[in-house]
This record gives sequence, structure tokens and C-alpha cells, in this order.
Amino acid sequence: MRAKPLNTAADADTRRRLFIYNGGFLKERRVRRILSLAGYDISLGLPKEGDFVGVWGHSPTSHRGEAQAEKRAAPIIRVEDAFLRSVLPGRSGTPPLGLTIDHKGMHYDSEQPSELEELLTSHPLDDTHLMNRARTCITRLHEAHLTKYTGFDPTTPCPEPGYVLVLDQTLNDASVLKSNADRGTFLEMLVFAQEEHPGKKVLIKTHPDTLAGHREGYFSTSDVNQNVKFFTDPVSPWTLLEGAAAVYTVSSQLGFEAIYAGHKPRVFGQPFYAGWGLTNDERPVPRRQRKLTRAQLFAAAMILYPKWYDPYRDELCTLETAIDTLEAQSRAWREDHKGWVASGVRLWKRIPFHQVFGQIKPLRYEDEEAKLADTITDGRRHMVWASAKNAPVTNQTVRVEDGFLRSKGLGAELIAPLSLVLDDLGIYYDPTRSSRLEEMIRMRALLRPDQKERSERMIQALKRTKLSKYNVGQTELAELPTGHRILVPGQVEDDASIVTGTKAVSTNLELLSAARRARPNAIILYKPHPDVEAGLRKGLIEKDDLAELCDLVLHKSDSIAAIEAVDEVWTMTSLLGFEALLRDKPVTCLGTPFYAGWGLTNDLGAVPARRSLQISLESLVHATLIDYPRYFDPITKLACPAEVVLERLATGTLPKPGSFNRITAKLQGLFASKAHLWRR
Repeated sequence: MRAKPLNTAADADTRRRLFIYNGGFLKERRVRRILSLAGYDISLGLPKEGDFVGVWGHSPTSHRGEAQAEKRAAPIIRVEDAFLRSVLPGRSGTPPLGLTIDHKGMHYDSEQPSELEELLTSHPLDDTHLMNRARTCITRLHEAHLTKYTGFDPTTPCPEPGYVLVLDQTLNDASVLKSNADRGTFLEMLVFAQEEHPGKKVLIKTHPDTLAGHREGYFSTSDVNQNVKFFTDPVSPWTLLEGAAAVYTVSSQLGFEAIYAGHKPRVFGQPFYAGWGLTNDERPVPRRQRKLTRAQLFAAAMILYPKWYDPYRDELCTLETAIDTLEAQSRAWREDHKGWVASGVRLWKRIPFHQVFGQIKPLRYEDEEAKLADTITDGRRHMVWASAKNAPVTNQTVRVEDGFLRSKGLGAELIAPLSLVLDDLGIYYDPTRSSRLEEMIRMRALLRPDQKERSERMIQALKRTKLSKYNVGQTELAELPTGHRILVPGQVEDDASIVTGTKAVSTNLELLSAARRARPNAIILYKPHPDVEAGLRKGLIEKDDLAELCDLVLHKSDSIAAIEAVDEVWTMTSLLGFEALLRDKPVTCLGTPFYAGWGLTNDLGAVPARRSLQISLESLVHATLIDYPRYFDPITKLACPAEVVLERLATGTLPKPGSFNRITAKLQGLFASKAHLWRR
């Protein structure tokens, strides 16, 4: 499913005790876990021979550990957050995604070489695979607008391009102090920015911790003038850097990001990224003489140096897996942080909705159109269950539906979904207008090599694990008649995908009849829809008609086992057609499902003219299973990448519904509807 981490949990024989004298190590569970996976056991007391002393960088409390290390002749290990940290700053209570664990020094302390500097100085950094990984990760960070802290809306506009960007930092930050810089250095930098770019607008970019009210910065209101302004809008650093004519920094991480965004920043401190030919250095570090490429700098600092953590699998991981995690969690925050008002959501679904969409602000519910405007306050957005009848909608309404890897069990049995899709244009099953999924399919027509590989891994994993949307039914089929077999999946006849996506053929009986007319000599296997077979939805075919039109009915059978047993599939709009494509089966569509019209199916239904691209299966899979849905991990209660839900379903690592699932789900939903009254 994913690349193996460069550093896995240490062998028991190599474990070391790490004595700490800073309460933060004890308070931060994630920090302790990453250190443990890296081979260190947090300890209290006094170190002995062979033990280490751990300190947090050069924090105000680091002197305690330094004193004990000197007294006991114990080596020091300095620990810091890695360069991709979390959605919100650490002082907001969010745990880190990775750590730097350095036995030599600290990456921002130029007084002595750190392990990172040694990598930059002596590591060959010439491996083609490593350089390709670096370039790919840079592209992924850019595409997803990921940086150290990702709690911003990437669509927030930036100023008109052409400005000069001056980066503020938090007062007495260790990286500033270790550069022997102070407020005077920042003022000098501001003067240089104005003198070297006369007439241009200068923007002082405020640090996220300062914006959050945690720490002061170095610049004050006395430093602004007609051409110099503070810039405090929470925008994407990538967009901000794209519009900058030049970048000035003392030692900010944003200066590092400016390098792989294409800039050559002017540096007034001595950060780890200065001195390698990628910056204009006011105070060079004489021992740094090597010339590096952007990819080499990135590979050392982001791939080789940190210890990245996977919270879903509780293990160390690669940078690529860390990016998967941060991308999923950032998307959830960006879509949810303003809060939601939901309409058309059944009572039992409200607990799952709160878990997925209401972790930042509790959801509110309103099903009356007259009251909707009064409920959408404080910038909240409006969502509606896409197939809900008579639910109020506006021009800004976002439609929500189950995703394509949903659960182990039926929605009709009140099994909560592990994936949901949000669509601000339409909804995937309605071909009468464009949907966000259609846009994503077009966007993925040409895949990068890493995207193609990720899609291929998803396809192979789905084949190997035999997963489908609901994952119900008997996986062992009865002995089947020999011959050319066609699978005809039944559907719920009043389902929204039938109502919007079919014309000439819109019932299960009509579908079976059409398949028999076209293939009179084939062995036709009919698989009733699970909800219809359970007596919960419309779509039943009389026994006499079944006997005339099909050779065998696959009662309560697993959809993947049925697909694997046939030579082709005929469907109206069933998701089973998509699942058949994943397993290399020819699919004929008599309706217009989302996967029709892209050159992958035999289309007998009406296909919109706007679907004119011929795409690969990997492109369809990336858009449909990776880009479009939101995934929720029921174990960690976190937004997660698609692969995590796939693994949970494959291994059965899921909460078990109780015997009173239907009653308790509705009662929980009733209380969830009022959560906004006690959660602010």
C-alpha cells in the first residue's frame, strides 16, 4: 500500500534511556511515542553511563538538561518539531507530525554543525530515486498548500503580485537568538528590503503564533509607513510566495519554503538552509561551502533528517505518508472550521456527521427553508443530503453523500459511513449537470508518476482484499453454469442515481430484458441489490420474470465474488460497474453513472457532451477514491487518507455495532442535534 519508512522502530537491543528535565516531554504524548518508536525510553532521575539526556532544542528550560549532562558526562540529544508539524500551532494543543532528533546540535544553531548540516555537507545526495522523491514531495506540498502549519484557507486571496515579502518571527525564538540576531537585525532587514526595491510595496508577514496571540513578533506598528504594511491574512504561503518579487528573512522556516518555491531569499541570520548557494547571505557560515540544488536541500531536510509519525498505524513512516496524513487533516479543517448547517440528514446519521464534520464547531440542523438564513450565521456553510426530498437549498449549498468505500454493512442497517463526499457543484450520480467529481476526473487526466503509482497500489489492494462499497454477502458462490457469463446488478429503483441518470432503461426488469435481448445465448446472473433483498427498498423482480430472463439469481452474494466469476457486467448506474472496471471486466452502461463517458465503458445510455476526454483507469481511480471523498478513521477519530480506511475494512479493525444499533443510533442522533447548545 505505501512506501516503507526509512527508520522503523528500533530493535530492543538498541534502545537507550533518555533522561528529561522538561515537563513538556511528559505532557506531550505524541512526542513520547515518536521518541519511543525511534528507540528512546523516557526516564526520570539521573543518567548513568550509556544513557542520554534529552532537551527540547534550545528552549528556556534546556539549561536544566544541559547542566545534568555536563555533570554526568552524558551525551545530549536535542529534539524539535519537524518542518511539517500540524494544522494549528503546537500552542493550540495539536500534536506534531514528526520530530527532529539530533545528537550533534540543533539545525538552527550555527555555532556547531548539526546532523542536518552534516547531511548537507557530506551525504552524496545523488541518488536518482531520492531526488525524484524530493521533487515529487515538493510538488505535492505545493498542490495541497501544505506548510508547517496548515490552518488557513488556500482560496483566501493574496495582494496583487510584485510585493516584497519580509518575514517576521516570534520574539526571542531560539533560531533568531542562535543567529545572534535581535530587533536591530529585523529593522536592518526591513531597510534593505526598501532600499533594494524602491517604490515596491513591502509586506511584513506576521508569524502564525503571533496571529494566534501566543507570542509577540519583532516588528511593531512603529515600523510601518506608506509603503510598508503588516500582512496578517491567513493565506497559503505558496500563493503568497508566488506573488512575491523578493523574500527577506532572518531564519524563518518560510525562508526555507521560499527556496523550493523558486526564490533565492535574502538571509540575515544563519539558518540551516543558508550557505549552500540557494540564498543571498548577509552573514555567511564559512564552513558551508558546498553548492546544492533545491531537491538536494529538500531531500536532506525533509526526507533523511526527521522522524515522521503515522498516527493511524502508530509507527514511524516516510515523508510521503506524513504528507498523506497532513493533506487529509488539512482538508478537513479547511472545509469545517467555519462550521456547518445541515439539512435533510436523518436522525441516525447525525452522530457520524458530528464525528466527520463537527469536530471544530458542532453542526446545526435546519430543515425549514424559512429559518435557514437565520441559522447560517458566523460564516457557517450549508450542506444537504443530496438525495433528501424537500430539503432547503441555496446557491451556495454543498451536497453530501456516501463515498465509494463506505462501510462493512449497509447504510439501511444504520452502519455509519467511513467516507463521505462533499460536492459544491452538483453530485456525482447526477449527470444532468457537472459535479466536483467530473472536474477532478478532468484534472487527473494526466497523472504524475507518483499519482499513477498511488492509484495502481489502490487498485491492487482492492483486488487483493476484495473490498467493495458495503462489503456484505457470501463470498463463496454456488456452482455456476458454464459459458459466457454476464453479471446484471439490480439497483434500488427510486435511488437518486436512477432518477437522474437513466432514461430509456430505469428498472431492474428493463435492465435484465435489455441484457437478454443483446446476449440471447449468454449465461445471465442477476444480483439483487442488498437493500432490496433485505426488503428495505424498491426494486423487486417477480420470480416468473427472473426465471425467464436470467439463468441464476445470486442471493445475498458478495459483489466482488460475483464480479470475479463473470466475463462482463451490464448495469444502469450501479457502483458495481466501477468495481468491475477495477477488476478488468468489460462494463456496458444503459444509464449514465459517473464512470461512463470517459472511454472505459460501452455506453448505451446518454452521455453528456462535456465528458469528452479519454482517460486511464488510474486517473478515474485517483479522482474517485483519493481526491473526491473525505475519509474518517473510526479508531483514531481523525480525518485520514483513503488507504487507512481500506486497511481498516480489509483487516476488520472497526468498532462493532451493538445489538440495539438502530435504537441507539437514533437516540444518539437526537442528542447530537442539540450539541451546539452545550458545545461552543
